[in-house]
Amino acid sequence: MSDLPPFPLRPDDARWQAHLQALLARGEAEPLAWQVTRHAATERPFSGRYEDWWRPGRYHCIVCGTHLFDSDTKFDAGCGWPSFWRARPGAIVERLDRSHGMVRTETLCAGCGAHLGHVFDDGPPPTGLRYCMNSAALRWQPA
Repeated sequence: MSDLPPFPLRPDDARWQAHLQALLARGEAEPLAWQVTRHAATERPFSGRYEDWWRPGRYHCIVCGTHLFDSDTKFDAGCGWPSFWRARPGAIVERLDRSHGMVRTETLCAGCGAHLGHVFDDGPPPTGLRYCMNSAALRWQPA
C-alpha cells in the first residue's frame, strides 16, 4: 500500500481482528468483516445486512468508526450491495484495482485503510457515482 497516504487510525492486525471479533460476538458485525476489510473479499450479493436497510442514519467504517456515508445518499442500485451516490468529504481513498481480470476503482476508509468496496460511474444524479459497499465493512448508527 505504499502508493496510498498513511492511515492515521489503522490498527495493527491483532487489534483489528480482536475488535471485529468483539463486534461479531455481540452481533454487531458480520462473519466476513475481517476478510472484507483486511483482505478485500466481497460478500455475496443480497446477503449483507445493509443491502435492504432504509433507516435514517449514518454509515461508519466498522474498523475505525470514520463517518463514510449518510442515509440520504443511499439508493437501490439493484446490484445486491448497499449503494450510495456520495461519500462524506475526505472519508474515502480510492485506488486502481486490477484484480480478477477487471479494472475498477477500489474504495478504502481514509481513517484506517479498510477495504470498503468499489465506486463506479453508473450512479444517479447529482454525482453519477455508485459507491458499491460491502455491508460487512459498515456500521450503521441512527442520526
